Amino acid sequence: MKSDKESIDKLIKETLTEEEAKFYENLEEQNVLQMIGGLFQGKNKWLLVMMNVVTVVFFGLFIYCLVQFFNVESTKELLKWGLGSIVFLLGVSMLKIFAWMQMDKNAIIRELKRLELQLSSLSGRMS
Repeated sequence: MKSDKESIDKLIKETLTEEEAKFYENLEEQNVLQMIGGLFQGKNKWLLVMMNVVTVVFFGLFIYCLVQFFNVESTKELLKWGLGSIVFLLGVSMLKIFAWMQMDKNAIIRELKRLELQLSSLSGRMS
């Protein structure tokens, strides 16, 4: 299967111009660290920076609530600090899920661009 993919990629690169071939190379599959770095590029990088700041703040507040939870004696205080820790941990989780969804969206967009380039190459060969 891998040789088929490599032969198709080679065929596509042969039909592309030099500029299109460079663009096609940039669309290669990324590892997790490259995907995380890709979150901080584009129009929404300010949003993701802000979300990461909020995530760190929420995590700090979660740790604070957790420490307070283990230091109190009364049931009412235990409920208050326990609920606070759950809320902040849920906030961290939701923000992380949003970031992973953005990474998935970027991967899908990259694959769509590869497909568009392949279709363009194929239509150029057929003409």
